[in-house]
Amino acid sequence: MSLPRLKLRLTKSAELAIRKGHPWAFADRIKHQNRPGACGEMAVVYDAENKFLAVGLYDPQSPIALRVLHVGEPLTIDQPWWAAHLAATLARRAFGPETNGYRCINGESDGWPGLVLDRYASHFVLKLYSAAWLPWLTLLVDLIKEQLHPESLTLRLSRNAKTLASEKFSLTEGPLLGTPPTPVIFSENGLLFEADVIHGQKTGFFLDQRENRLRVSQLSSGRDVLNAFSFSGGFSLYAALGGAARVTDLDISPHALESAQRNFDLNRRQPRIANVQRQSICADAFQWMETGPRRMFDLIICDPPSLALREDQRANAIVSYQRLNAHALARLKRGGILVAASCSAHVTSEEFFTAVRRAVHQQGVRHQELWLTGHATDHPATIPEARYLKCIALQIA
Repeated sequence: MSLPRLKLRLTKSAELAIRKGHPWAFADRIKHQNRPGACGEMAVVYDAENKFLAVGLYDPQSPIALRVLHVGEPLTIDQPWWAAHLAATLARRAFGPETNGYRCINGESDGWPGLVLDRYASHFVLKLYSAAWLPWLTLLVDLIKEQLHPESLTLRLSRNAKTLASEKFSLTEGPLLGTPPTPVIFSENGLLFEADVIHGQKTGFFLDQRENRLRVSQLSSGRDVLNAFSFSGGFSLYAALGGAARVTDLDISPHALESAQRNFDLNRRQPRIANVQRQSICADAFQWMETGPRRMFDLIICDPPSLALREDQRANAIVSYQRLNAHALARLKRGGILVAASCSAHVTSEEFFTAVRRAVHQQGVRHQELWLTGHATDHPATIPEARYLKCIALQIA
């Protein structure tokens, strides 16, 4: 005999949050449910007047017990609904032929809470941050096959989803369709990059900085550029494309610097990239910026990894951002430009921008802010928890 539909009732505050568009219901906000639920089961939320409020995926082993798919009038979540939902998400992406690396689905902000889908040419990466999606994997693969026709599709899992995938669903990370090359080569604004879609950070590349990289190219003509925390050299390549006289990659990882070299080699057909003077420095960027050789630069990009992985690290991260960017400013020539970025979700945009401005005040220099940016167009952020990326560019007098 089939079980009755899983029904949830929430606290007043949680109900209000969902009405306003927040896509989560936490386990400690569930006042009542008619029975225990299984991971990935479709659950219906009823309001205080016993009227339909929302429907979503249930996860009994996560603090986020419900990930909302639809709010409002009752409807049936069936295969046609999923197909239309994916088609509408993909229709919001608009890139020309020179860019075939971008995010197709950005989780909660695209109506797919806990799920990310990235494209690298004809190869795709599906990353699941919630085990609630695991029972739906066959449907997801079919949808992606029908609408995107991938040459390969690779599954990546967050740490918590990885454990449950192995224990409860006998699933591991790796190719779901086809076999991706190592590495995958894709195009971004006409530049070629490599991505390790199976083992690389994120889903293989930092797609979210695409628009800021393009902005850097427009600031680089004739400049001596330092790319601190350079990773695979994305900002450096754009600086060279923009006419930089010299680029220096600074990173603690020799593997990252080797990847940057390969990305430069992929783009030797571009005269400015082929002719730019280039140096790599393998060192701790924090230490080098503070105590390394006193070289001066015309343009410094300072884009460290997240400095606050948890809320209790936020205060120290803000101090670290101020200190790091103060050292960067001290290495700028007159008229030099600092491009400072943060990917720490626990540090707000205002907190980060204030930290950089305090660094400018600390150095006692006059400056002009050139731009402030947030998320790239294919990385929309519609809830506070999704807002992690921020970047400021300023020029000192």
